[in-house]
Amino acid sequence: MATLVEQIGQGALRATVIDDCVALIDAQVKSKGFVMKSAYATIKAIKKKFVPEVVDSLLDDWLGKLQPHYDKWAVNRPSSFSDYIIARSDDVAEDLLSVTDARAEKTSHTTAKKMYLRMRDSAKKNVIEAIPELSKLIERHLEAAPQSNVTTA
Repeated sequence: MATLVEQIGQGALRATVIDDCVALIDAQVKSKGFVMKSAYATIKAIKKKFVPEVVDSLLDDWLGKLQPHYDKWAVNRPSSFSDYIIARSDDVAEDLLSVTDARAEKTSHTTAKKMYLRMRDSAKKNVIEAIPELSKLIERHLEAAPQSNVTTA
């Protein structure tokens, strides 16, 4: 079975996935409070392409963290992949945040790191809230992936 990275993290589809992830992040931040919006605006003001570049650099790791969930789902396909991920939002959020936590520790972008660490306590709640849209985004791209890379039900 092709991995999530192989299915949606490569070629022309990768750019679309990144664009959609950035749009999802923008929409999620827009629904948050002043502090979150301000921090996000500051990061984007520092470097306009910062968010897309970060998504691009983390996408393979995030997809790697989703891979075990995908593999378990693919065995029996008890529901849609989206429903499966949503039902495991707490674990999925921790898995995704483990990637950003590790990256924040290593970053040279001190302002972004300070803001991330200041907002980390609320990050899990925010990621959990985003999982329904994220899971639909992934499912949509899996359906659009070249059929040679996708396993059939």
